[in-house]
Amino acid sequence: MTKPSEPTRDSHVAVLAFPFGTHAAPLLTVTRRLASAAPSTVFSFFNTAHSNSSLFSPGDEADRLENIRVYDVPDGVPEGYVFSGRPQEAIELFLGSAPENFRREIAAAETEVGRDVKCLLTDAFFWFAADMATEMNASWVAFWTAGANSLSAHLYTDLIRETIGVKEVDGRMEETLGFISGMEQIRVKDIPEGVVFGNLDSVFSNMLHQMGLALPRATAVYMNSFEELDPTLTVNLMSKFKRYLSIGPLALLFSPSQRETTLHDPHACLAWMEKRSTDSVAYIAFGRVMTPPPGELVAIAQGLESSKVPFIWSLQEKNMVHLPKGFLDRTREQGMVVPWAPQVELLNHEATGVFVSHGGWNSVLESVSAGVPMICRPIFGDHALNARSVEAVWEIGMTIINGVFTKDGFEESLDRVLVQDDGKKMKVNAKKLKELAKEAVSTEGSSFENFKGLLDEVVKV
Repeated sequence: MTKPSEPTRDSHVAVLAFPFGTHAAPLLTVTRRLASAAPSTVFSFFNTAHSNSSLFSPGDEADRLENIRVYDVPDGVPEGYVFSGRPQEAIELFLGSAPENFRREIAAAETEVGRDVKCLLTDAFFWFAADMATEMNASWVAFWTAGANSLSAHLYTDLIRETIGVKEVDGRMEETLGFISGMEQIRVKDIPEGVVFGNLDSVFSNMLHQMGLALPRATAVYMNSFEELDPTLTVNLMSKFKRYLSIGPLALLFSPSQRETTLHDPHACLAWMEKRSTDSVAYIAFGRVMTPPPGELVAIAQGLESSKVPFIWSLQEKNMVHLPKGFLDRTREQGMVVPWAPQVELLNHEATGVFVSHGGWNSVLESVSAGVPMICRPIFGDHALNARSVEAVWEIGMTIINGVFTKDGFEESLDRVLVQDDGKKMKVNAKKLKELAKEAVSTEGSSFENFKGLLDEVVKV
C-alpha cells in the first residue's frame, strides 16, 4: 500500500492480462522490461488469481520490481456454478464480466497509487479497452501475442469473408489469400477457425472479429516478432495502425540473466545433450495447453524408436500413460521423456537438429531465434497458419505428413529434415533468420528501436 507521505510516481499504467493459454506470461515479460526501464512509473498488473498464481511463485516477492503491483480480478465464474464442459466456457464467463471487473479494480488501484491511469497496456483480445481508454482519457497500447500473419487474418476478416464467402468456403479451402499483401502463400484452410469456417458466432470468434475492428483505434499495437521476418506484412500493418511495433524475439531481447537467475533443468537435459553430435537430436514439445491425441502419442513413440533418432520429449506426466508398453526402457539410451525441459536452452544447443511442435507462436519464434528447423503438427488457433509460414513462406521446416502423426509419416518427416538435402536447405534458411533476429535486437536493430518507441508510448504522462 502506498503511504500518504510517499512521493507520487510519474505515471500509472494498467496492464490487463488475458488469463488463458500462454497469453499472460509474455505480457508480464514485457511489463517487467518496461518497469525496469521506467522505475518511476507504476505498473498495476491485473489478472485472475489462478493465472497470477502460475506467474508468481510465493518466494519471488524479493525479486519483484517495486513499481509492479499485482492485482487479482474475478474470473467471472458465479459462485456455485457447475461447468457444462462446453469448449471456451471459462473464456465466455470471464469475458462477460471482464469490462466491469477491470473498471472496478483499476479505480481501486488508482486510489491506492494516488494517480490516475494514463495508459491501458492490454492483451489485444480486449477490444473493449478502446472504449475504456476513451472514457479514462488514457492511451490504449495493445499486445498481440501471436504473429503478423494471424493478426492480418483477424484485421482483414470482413474482406476475407466478402472475397471468399462463408457459404461457399468448403470448395475454396485450397485457394490462397493473394488479395492481402503478404498473405500470398497462405491458403484459406490455414487461417484460424472463426474467420470464414467453424462457428463464426461463438463468443471467441466474435471477440477476435471485434478486436480486428477496434485495433486501428489503439495508440500502438506491438508484438513478439521482428520486422525482417515478415517484411511485406510489416509494411502493410504499419499502414493500418497508428503505430505498429515489432519488439522481439523476446527470447533474444531478454538475456537468460533477465529471465531467471539460475537455470532450471531438473532432469539434466542439457547434460544429456552434451553427449550428442551436432544437429542430431529431435526435441519434441507441444506446450502446456494442448497435446495430440493418445493414438498420435503412440505414433510419435513408434516413429522415434524405429528411426533411432536421439530425442528429448517434453511430455506432461498425465500423458505418459499413453506411451507404448516398454517404450521408455527400450529407448533409455536413445532419448529421454521428461515432464518439463528448458526449451530455449535446448533449442540453442548445437546438438538440436529439429523441433517437433504444435506450431504455437512462442515456440515458432523460439525456434527461429535458435536457427532450428521445425516439424509442425497444428492443433488449433493460429497453429496451421504458423505451420504454413514455416513450410511455404520461410521454408524452415514442414507440416507433419497428412497433418497427423503416424509412425511411418513421422519417421519420413524426421529423415527429410535431419538427413535429406531438403532438410539441409531448411537449416540454411533457419540460420539466416536467426542472424536477422539477432540483428533486430542489437543496439541498432529494428526491435531495439521499436522497444524504445513502445516505452515512449506507455510512459507518456
